[in-house]
Amino acid sequence: MTIDEQITYLTKGCVDVVRQEDLRRKLVHAEKSGTSLTVKVGFDPTAPDLHLGHTVLIRKMKHFQDLGHRVVFLIGDFTALIGDPTGRAKMRPTLTKEQIAENAETYKLQVFKLLDPERTVVDFNSSWLMGLGSEGLIRLAAQYNVAQMLERREFRKRYEKGTPIAIHEFLYPLAQAYDSIHLQADIEIGGTDQLFNLNVGRDIMPSFGIEPQVVLTTPLLVGFDGAAKMSKALGNYVGITDQPNEMFGKLMSIPDELMWMYYLLLTDMPKSEVDNLQKQVNSGSLHPRKSKVDLARSIVTDFHSAADAIEAANEFERRFVKKELPTTITEREILTVNPDGGESLGRIMMQCGFAKSTSAAGRLIEQGSVRVDGTRVEDRLFRVDVGRGSFILQVGKRKVIRIKLSKSAHGESSPV
Repeated sequence: MTIDEQITYLTKGCVDVVRQEDLRRKLVHAEKSGTSLTVKVGFDPTAPDLHLGHTVLIRKMKHFQDLGHRVVFLIGDFTALIGDPTGRAKMRPTLTKEQIAENAETYKLQVFKLLDPERTVVDFNSSWLMGLGSEGLIRLAAQYNVAQMLERREFRKRYEKGTPIAIHEFLYPLAQAYDSIHLQADIEIGGTDQLFNLNVGRDIMPSFGIEPQVVLTTPLLVGFDGAAKMSKALGNYVGITDQPNEMFGKLMSIPDELMWMYYLLLTDMPKSEVDNLQKQVNSGSLHPRKSKVDLARSIVTDFHSAADAIEAANEFERRFVKKELPTTITEREILTVNPDGGESLGRIMMQCGFAKSTSAAGRLIEQGSVRVDGTRVEDRLFRVDVGRGSFILQVGKRKVIRIKLSKSAHGESSPV
């Protein structure tokens, strides 16, 4: 690639590039000198699994890796002890070292679904931040002042509202900056919400005799609900360890207008091709469902295999287009508590985990979301005849299970 083509490829989908002229200069120098740039991305192991929102950054790392540059997947086991204040209206709860270590191990396994393990440096920032010591920490803290810290939106809002800000929270962006100093990072990548943290590194690197890093930010991926940032807490996430059928189904549920962001951030398709695809859909020459199927297949292939993607597409077609049952149905045995009068459907739904309570089950039934052997049930007091032995229970589009009813001699129910 020419330098211009490299810049187009590397900044595809980026929001902030601080600064593009610096990126160009670094790329030119790397090409002329035959050296590689050091590209750093940090992940605090605050949850056990990664989702597609995290992979936006990992894919950007892959792009640099494709061009022969050195990428550092940095696990923030030390910074996780502080807790990133980004987007927080109050102090983040502190994790234990054991929780951090356990989560970090899963990250190491998951990241190589996209990155080349032979060409990826995996490091832990505790290996240098723990050894910084009191004197080193004081010298680091002296590089920034409180006024600069309060320029950060979250800190400023909390200060104005009188919400406490712990002193150790100020250490987070400084510790992240020191990571860049230690690694002598040429480039650091993060989400748009990380811009302040990334720029702190850029600001203080010259004080340590190191050229400022280039900062690239990517958008925060919207969840498949099309409403909010992808988050496990909101339940709108696609986990990279999700099974192929589950992953495919979630991706097919995204709003049509969200497809183009997913194409841009979650595939290697050039922006010009994404724009052309969008024009075809807008003009009516291409059905949006076809482009969404292609998107889902591409993503499932990345995290599983092409064969898994084809199978998931066929299963989706069978279940949700042709309205057939899945090829494999899990079976659950339920011991009845009222064999003579019929078993409460709401209780069965709760027992198999399809509803949190019988009240919640009743609401799903009244909404028309529940089927017994393919027949919609709308009476929340509906009871299943125990004599039928077994039946297929469907709740919503994706929850399907075969229920086997067993009479209990003692009138006891099966454990939840």
